[in-house]
Amino acid sequence: MAGIVTTPIASVQLYSLRDQLAEDLEGSLDRLVQIGLTHVEAFDFVDRAPALRAALDARGLVAPTGHAPLLSDELWTPYGTVPAPAPELVFEAAAVLGVSTVFEPFVDPARWLTREGVDDIADRLNAAAETAAGFGLTVGYHNHAQEFVASFDGVSAYEYAIGRLDDRVAIELDLFWAETGGQDVPALTERLGSRLTAVHVKDGAIPQNPWAPGSDLDPADVHQTRPGEGAVQLVESLRSNDSIRYAVIEYDRAPGDVFDDVAASLAFLRSQGLAQ
Repeated sequence: MAGIVTTPIASVQLYSLRDQLAEDLEGSLDRLVQIGLTHVEAFDFVDRAPALRAALDARGLVAPTGHAPLLSDELWTPYGTVPAPAPELVFEAAAVLGVSTVFEPFVDPARWLTREGVDDIADRLNAAAETAAGFGLTVGYHNHAQEFVASFDGVSAYEYAIGRLDDRVAIELDLFWAETGGQDVPALTERLGSRLTAVHVKDGAIPQNPWAPGSDLDPADVHQTRPGEGAVQLVESLRSNDSIRYAVIEYDRAPGDVFDDVAASLAFLRSQGLAQ
């Protein structure tokens, strides 16, 4: 599968501007509209779905995808660890917000190191997919780099898990973190086939894997650049799979003014014909 048949829609993961949203939700969303975005990817939406939906609607913005915990009892946030809501509450909130696909954003790295742990992750995702179907929704998985440390049956724990997933479970591939995990990302993107619904577009020098044995790198200290200024194979990856519906801009840590950086990402994607 190669080439873009239907150009992905540009979106932005709202986590990128988490501090700005906390200070001024409406003003921050206004800035995204001014930049030229019509789609966003939600995070931390379960307790504020009605208010966030109203703010998005007022600006003609939609959030077809969102991140929420589905496989863990606790959720890490920039402001501390909090109990994870029940999947049914997540799906109720997603339906209110207009999210159609909920991606699990992060699973404890230790659970990716054993076959039993990865089997459990896959089983839980499959169960969540069944529950979500009752709400008219789908679920998916979003990676970092811990999924590529261990291998089973000759493939990474990540691809081993995907081989055990129900066809209804979607994938959102974070291109930067997959590169950090040592992957040939264009080839991986192609192998994921039609279940690859979205990618996270971010760039930078490729660091050591923070979750690899012996690494002393804190993931929070990983620096990123604007797209096209780093080593991630963004163009090749986006062109290697024609099933991608959303090219989601994200900065774990923006290198400068986050709105300028998001605007630069959008300009890069459109200049390369990689997003509409």
